[in-house]
Amino acid sequence: MIRKLISRVFGGKKATAGHNEPAVIPVSSHGITRDRISSGSRRVCETLQSHGHKAFVVGGAVRDLLIGADPKDFDVATDATPEQIRRYFRRSRIIGRRFQIVHVMMGQETLEVTTFRGMLGDDAKTDEHGRVLHDNVFGSQAEDAARRDFTANALYYDPATEAVVDYHHGVADLKQKTLRMIGDPRKRYREDPVRMLRAVRLAAKLGLIIDPAARKPIREMAELLENVPPARLFDEMLKLLTSGHSVKCLTQLREEGLHHGLLPLLDVILEQPLGEKFVMLSLANTDARVKQGKPISPGFLFATLLWHEVLAQWEKIKGQGELANIPALYAAMDEVLDSQAEKLAITRRIAGDIKEIWALQPRFDQRAGKRPYALLEQPRFRAAYDFLLLRAESGEVAREVAEWWTAFQNAEGEGRVALLQPEQPGDKKRRRRRRKPRGEGAPASPAE
Repeated sequence: MIRKLISRVFGGKKATAGHNEPAVIPVSSHGITRDRISSGSRRVCETLQSHGHKAFVVGGAVRDLLIGADPKDFDVATDATPEQIRRYFRRSRIIGRRFQIVHVMMGQETLEVTTFRGMLGDDAKTDEHGRVLHDNVFGSQAEDAARRDFTANALYYDPATEAVVDYHHGVADLKQKTLRMIGDPRKRYREDPVRMLRAVRLAAKLGLIIDPAARKPIREMAELLENVPPARLFDEMLKLLTSGHSVKCLTQLREEGLHHGLLPLLDVILEQPLGEKFVMLSLANTDARVKQGKPISPGFLFATLLWHEVLAQWEKIKGQGELANIPALYAAMDEVLDSQAEKLAITRRIAGDIKEIWALQPRFDQRAGKRPYALLEQPRFRAAYDFLLLRAESGEVAREVAEWWTAFQNAEGEGRVALLQPEQPGDKKRRRRRRKPRGEGAPASPAE
């Protein structure tokens, strides 16, 4: 009923059963004027259209504009092949194997330009679970719309006419706050299991309800995520955790049974009061920063998510009595990150940030002598300090430790000196033995 009403209000062509005839919705109905589209995406569409091709802003940007949100980026879909796109734009490059796309640079903007996808035949290359391994089959715009995951993502905007082209009642579904899968959900999840994570992320981000037909298979098909390459899984998890709705996403991940295995033993952590409080505080902090437009650090986020795994492993290694306190911490860090790499391909740079934040935590217990001054000079001090604040807020460490460091870094000169604690026995470092200068009895090297 609602779909029919929206169709009458918006006007345009009525989609046929095969979705070959889309609804064409004028700007007077949807309200998206071309000035709300990025200048780069307009120029890409104009260039492609000037060469006789179809070209549209597609997917998430159109969806977000329809619900009143500001898109993070703008993607373009066209009937031009990757090679043709590459010829039209000097600053461009073809990337991807399984799914070939073109990155076009327009000023400071990088646009993702894809060729319309065609329907997969019976000879499509898949793994034993049905996941598509090669997807450079090109086709018509109608086929491209049918190949997209959700109706809300199968929307095309033409900057030249300011019309929205809707093949699968995506506008109506958005009006109904429903996230609906295009085609058979089971088949679509087998083609790309990451769609299950995407469903959770989009539902949480946009305030949508996953259509029962799309939601029902998720729990029983969750194990398909184990076959997804770690790099793709990491990218999707990063999008989910930095969406600005990570708390809601994680809650829904647990409800759908998708959290198992994504982060090692994350489900166990979340069953422990202290661990759950710490993780939720971290995610809430990340969400707040995203909504305020502040930068966020993936390294900091994953450091918080995996911290209690490090603590557990650290205690285990210390209990074995083979390593001292700090070497045991480093061993625990390596073991946790190595086990993590089996599921999520955390980049080397992010892994380095994570380890630096973890490694600095024991140094916050050192509040005497010159050591606090040395810690302030560390490049990752601020991130490590913010991490300490979360630990204090969750109850893992005493609040007075965090309060001391807050006061110490804000004080100057004699104020800092007054805050220093007295040296304790065993705090002083052993002096290094001075090397004797050559000529004072030191034996000459064989080379001399």
